[in-house]
Amino acid sequence: MDRAQKAAVVAELDQAFSDSGAVIVCHYAGLTVAEMQDLRLQMRNAGGTVRVAKNRLAKIALKDKDIEGMSKYLTGQTVLAYAEDPVAPAKVIEDFAKKNDKLVVLGGAMGKDILDRNGVSTLSKMPSREEVLAQIVGCIMAPGANLASAITAPATNIAGILKTMSEKEEA
Repeated sequence: MDRAQKAAVVAELDQAFSDSGAVIVCHYAGLTVAEMQDLRLQMRNAGGTVRVAKNRLAKIALKDKDIEGMSKYLTGQTVLAYAEDPVAPAKVIEDFAKKNDKLVVLGGAMGKDILDRNGVSTLSKMPSREEVLAQIVGCIMAPGANLASAITAPATNIAGILKTMSEKEEA
């Protein structure tokens, strides 16, 4: 890898660290190519990326960032998982690690906070951004739906009474 390629990798990682909601660092020693492809596919479906990069280049990209402390996890064969949604990479990595013990979660970062193994596990249990937005929309829509049902309830009751009365008259 020549200097230009290294500079391009550092720039790509710098962009990833800046734009991502969360970055998770794992050891992947022993994973087969098929298992790694499966992990990449799952992460891509969740809107994230899995990247294997040289630790030295990743440390250069982390320099002078708020999450520079994450560089302590960059030893050995590491893989980086990141996405704009902070919960997505943690969920995918935790699910994959449960099925495959060769993937070892080391830690990561969310925003300006450095996460250890337990922090990543806790992050994976949080609702995703889409789930939170759905809950907010549900809370906003609930009063309107209740009001609409309260307004239409008397009309429904009257219609039921009229139907019952007409059935009694016919009988």
